[in-house]
Amino acid sequence: MTDEPVELDSRRGMAAQKATDLRRALADVEANAKNLRNRQSEIEVQLLATRATTWPEVAANARYVLNLYAASLGPQDTRHRDLIAMVLDDFTRLARND
Repeated sequence: MTDEPVELDSRRGMAAQKATDLRRALADVEANAKNLRNRQSEIEVQLLATRATTWPEVAANARYVLNLYAASLGPQDTRHRDLIAMVLDDFTRLARND
């Protein structure tokens, strides 16, 4: 018996290695999605806990909500996507003018 780890991936066939790689990638995606949901929840709790006191803070909050809405749109809903892009561009342009 040795203390050296056995590299099992090198002992598997190509199909088994690909299946293992796919399972690992899916596990990474699921972990990242969970982290993203947790972070999103933290942001939303913080947004709900404090009121905006300046126009840039209002714009940042609106950006967040508009991006959430945009993420829920289907790919065929180009008119709403264009409207969101226009409003976000307006926020950026007006912030530069201040």
